[in-house]
Order: sequence, then C-alpha cells, then structure tokens
Amino acid sequence: MSINSMDHTEIADVSSKWDYKDDAASSIASNKKQQAEARRRIEMLRDIRESGLTIDEAKELGLIH
Repeated sequence: MSINSMDHTEIADVSSKWDYKDDAASSIASNKKQQAEARRRIEMLRDIRESGLTIDEAKELGLIH
C-alpha cells in the first residue's frame, strides 16, 4: 500500500482514538500513584503509632513532614 492510496481522514480518526487512550492511561497511572502514596503514608503513621511515638515526636525526629 502506498502513502498516496491511504485515506487520510481515516488515519486522523484512528490517531485521535490513540491520543484519547494515552490520556486515559496517564490519568489512571496518576490515580494509582496517588493511591500508593496514600498507602505509604498510612503505613508510616501505623508504624509510628506502634512504636509509641506521638505525632509531635515524630515531627521533631523528621519522620513526618
């Protein structure tokens, strides 16, 4: 198939679908990243609580920002 025989409107339609899928994938990835960060913060706070430290002591030690 030569470039001249391709339907350029069909190619544009297909490429616009790809762009949409890429945007959707990036939004899903950022959502998963936020969820992972939240899980790490929760685990860190649980570890601090189990160690017997207060939130103020953890802040003084630089464990919480």
